[in-house]
Amino acid sequence: MNLVLQTIRNRRSIRKYLPEQIKEAELQAILEAGLYAPSAHNDQSWHFTVIRNKELLDRISDKAKEKMAGQDAGWVRTMGQNKLFHLFYRAPAVIVVSMRKDAMSPLVDCSAAIENMLIAAESLDIGSCWIGLARYYFSITEELPRLKLPEGYEPCYAVTLGYKDQRPARALPRKEDVVSYID
Repeated sequence: MNLVLQTIRNRRSIRKYLPEQIKEAELQAILEAGLYAPSAHNDQSWHFTVIRNKELLDRISDKAKEKMAGQDAGWVRTMGQNKLFHLFYRAPAVIVVSMRKDAMSPLVDCSAAIENMLIAAESLDIGSCWIGLARYYFSITEELPRLKLPEGYEPCYAVTLGYKDQRPARALPRKEDVVSYID
């Protein structure tokens, strides 16, 4: 099978990491993959903030969990109340992906960049996970200056990166009947 297709099929969300920081060259390769994502009108409307500061990652997790603990959705509330849960699964590196507010299609652009980074990470045998729950932290306006975002950008998602401390089993079965053809 084609190496790219095999990498896509092998990629899993990793939620258990070794504490060792990934190599700078690996991080740069993953970031470059994000930079080469397609974007509407070639806007390239993303900004990547790499966080390797454990104290800041712990603070973001704690603040997000405080917000999550008050949510109506039971599963979100339960995660927020779980003292053992860490928003970033204690990954040594996190990329906060931010979108330029005035772009044509910034959320889609950033999502494409994230997928490129996830596939690149897998190709380097580095674990990754797309963290949508980071939005609970991003909703705390007074916390956002800690992210040092450029003017005109707002954070949308985060991506964890680290060496895998788990090897997930095969992929769950894919849903059927999700493709139609019109010839």
